[in-house]
Amino acid sequence: MNWDDETDRIVAPAADGEDTAVEAALRPKDLGEFVGQEKVRQQLDLVLKAARQRGATADHVLLSGAPGLGKTTLSMIIAAEMGAPIRITSGPAIQHAGDLAAILSSLQEGEVLFLDEIHRMSRPAEEMLYMAMEDFRVDVIVGKGPGATAIPLELPPFTLVGATTRAGLLPPPLRDRFGFTGHMEFYAPGELERVIRRSAGLLDVEIDPAGAAEIAGRSRGTPRIANRLLRRVRDYAQVRADGVITREVAATALQVYEVDGRGLDRLDRAVLEALLKLFGGGPVGLSTLAVAVGEERETVEEVAEPFLVREGLLARTPRGRVATPAAWAHLGLVPPQHGGNGSGGQQGLFGV
Repeated sequence: MNWDDETDRIVAPAADGEDTAVEAALRPKDLGEFVGQEKVRQQLDLVLKAARQRGATADHVLLSGAPGLGKTTLSMIIAAEMGAPIRITSGPAIQHAGDLAAILSSLQEGEVLFLDEIHRMSRPAEEMLYMAMEDFRVDVIVGKGPGATAIPLELPPFTLVGATTRAGLLPPPLRDRFGFTGHMEFYAPGELERVIRRSAGLLDVEIDPAGAAEIAGRSRGTPRIANRLLRRVRDYAQVRADGVITREVAATALQVYEVDGRGLDRLDRAVLEALLKLFGGGPVGLSTLAVAVGEERETVEEVAEPFLVREGLLARTPRGRVATPAAWAHLGLVPPQHGGNGSGGQQGLFGV
């Protein structure tokens, strides 16, 4: 299978169509129900309560972090806590300043505008957003060429919630206009267990604590993945067990779906096995490694490697990719005593 479309993977952090439909029912409605992200939650609670006491709109909020950690959910909670409607759009959908002007001019007072993937917004729209966020005003250009005229348009006070997976791509003038910035961290297993138990209750699925812990340990620190694995284990328990998710049922079900004890799937293990068995643990160039697993270079680099690096199973070096001792241990292999074969290093020189 080719993994160019990452949503084909059961452990992909991006949402697919089924996730979008199910997440609407599983999302917490207020900060009290929201699990995890303690620092962001406490800070955001203060910001929203202070705004309500002043009778003002909340400051603009920027949420950054990996996909699937709850940025969209928090934006909806912000709107609910402020008793305001929410408008949802994304950076790729705003390709012209006129697209943004149309959205801004139709906002109601106090409304929350959620702008997902804000780092992918076009530059002209981005520059218009500066003035809208700071002065609640935009200049609409009428006409073309020397006869063009800028007509100022006053906007009602609103709260912009921007979400990004790549905060470093946001220009400083845009970042500086957000009154509150929160970075979403990956979840600890205990937090994911709480997420899973809550979701199981909403889905009317019986699960014991050991079953929840088993799923949490394979969820890569991401609630979206945890909920997806829970649904797949639920299906297995319904068809091949008595409907109750125990540790044994969860482990067997996830073995069927090729998700191992650390959350690695077929692609992750294929990359590690090629690195260890074919190249003695490296160093080996990215292009060579991609050919060895039958995938595109970009697929290995952008889909498989981030999690392997985060788990401490693979390291990126100037000479190429290198397996760590943890990778050898995870696959139950013994590393060569001389620290990697010569062919691995040779491949690394020409495959980078």
